[in-house]
Amino acid sequence: MKTAVVTGASSGIGEAIALRLLTLGYRVIGISRRTATIEHPHFTTHSCDLSQPHETHALIQSLQQDKSISLLVNAAGFGVFQPHEDLNSRTIEAMVYLHLTAPMLLSNALLRTLKKNSGCIINITSIEATRSSKFSALYSATKSGLRAFGAALFEELRKSDVSVVTINPDMTDTPFFDALHFETAVEQNSRLQSSDIADAIEQILSMREGVVVSEMTVRSQRFGIRKKVKR
Repeated sequence: MKTAVVTGASSGIGEAIALRLLTLGYRVIGISRRTATIEHPHFTTHSCDLSQPHETHALIQSLQQDKSISLLVNAAGFGVFQPHEDLNSRTIEAMVYLHLTAPMLLSNALLRTLKKNSGCIINITSIEATRSSKFSALYSATKSGLRAFGAALFEELRKSDVSVVTINPDMTDTPFFDALHFETAVEQNSRLQSSDIADAIEQILSMREGVVVSEMTVRSQRFGIRKKVKR
């Protein structure tokens, strides 16, 4: 049985991906700050805050013992959108570590196993990795960095039969927006669902051997955003 490691598996896109991989016959190791609630005989949950170096390194030592891993999905993330001078240093450090450093460390630690298993790395970035938006300097920089990392790593690993895929989702209706002052629109054609990203991954994994979709941007047909009403 193939084993997948999915970060951010307790909610949103990460949870949808973990659930989909279970239906596809994978054994899934879910990594999240909060304990994931998925109940399945082939699902294992690990509580780990990937924005914290000591927790990340401890997790890596554990994962390196598993030689059945053939898929790494880096989906964990959070957003803060405000003037850059208003950000505190802890937020900057945590976002850079979670969005960029942790995926690099996980990829580094698991690559030998992924090479032996002709595996795959999938990085979930954001539409903000492809454009420049006001109040998004930190978030866009980290997601753009992950996108660039994936593109370069794909070229590096082509001869080793490890595929590297970048997915750039548009605004997706998830708990990501719970702590923000805006959220997705109500109209279905103006927002994505987590299942749409899981659909994309299923499609990518079903490609014939030797064919790789190295990057995919998933967008809603219409643009929609709404400010939350202050109470």
